[in-house]
Formats: sequence, C-alpha cells, structure tokens
Amino acid sequence: MFRRWNTEQAQTHEVNMTPLIDVSLVLVVMLLLATPLAFEASIGVRDAQRAAKRAKATDASERIELVVVSEDSVRVNRGVVARDVVAAALAPLVAGSVDKKVMVGCDRGVSHGAFVSALDQAKLAGAAEIAVFER
Repeated sequence: MFRRWNTEQAQTHEVNMTPLIDVSLVLVVMLLLATPLAFEASIGVRDAQRAAKRAKATDASERIELVVVSEDSVRVNRGVVARDVVAAALAPLVAGSVDKKVMVGCDRGVSHGAFVSALDQAKLAGAAEIAVFER
C-alpha cells in the first residue's frame, strides 16, 4: 500500500525555455520597430518673428450692389437705371473692382423673371462672383 520512492530513477530537472524565448522575441520586435524612429529627422520649429512676412496690401474694393426695385427699374449702388441698360451701368464698376463680386437683391413684389434677368445682366457685365442677399 505504501509506495516507496525509487531513488534509482533519474529525475529530470529541465528549465522551461518557452517564456524566455517569447520575451526575447518581443524585445527583438520592439527594437526593430523603434530603430527607424531613432533615425527620423526631428521637426524643425521656426521662430515666428524671424519667419514672419509682411502681408501684401490689397486695394479696398467698393461693394457693387444691384437691387431690382420694380419690373423695369434696377438700382445700381445708389443710382436707379432701366433694367435694359443694367449691363452697361455695371460694366465700368465691375472692371474697376478688385474681386469682381456683385451683390444682387430684390424687393418684394418683383417677379422671378425680372430677378433672373438682373442676374444674367450682372454676369454679362463681367461679374466673377454673384452673391444674392435678401432685402
């Protein structure tokens, strides 16, 4: 019933190498990934005062405003002109403008066709941008 240890049997005491190999491989991978980062160029930071440049001065452009007052009259800036000659009245203003932007508005009660006609006249006068505003 009692079992006796056999002292004659050779007992093997081996070291488990798997955790040692796992840790070593993780360290090798980390070194492989970190090495290129060590040789990367650093980010250069310039002094803002030395790198600053003077801004170019731009001419202030006068706002060109076109308001459809009625079916047959349009106000260009502060002068009222007939709807047929809007392009002729706008052309010198747009030519002298820096940004060639025309603001177009419409009074209440004016038909959609008259408003679209004013937009077309502004485009024919050479307006690069047309902005519509509500009155």
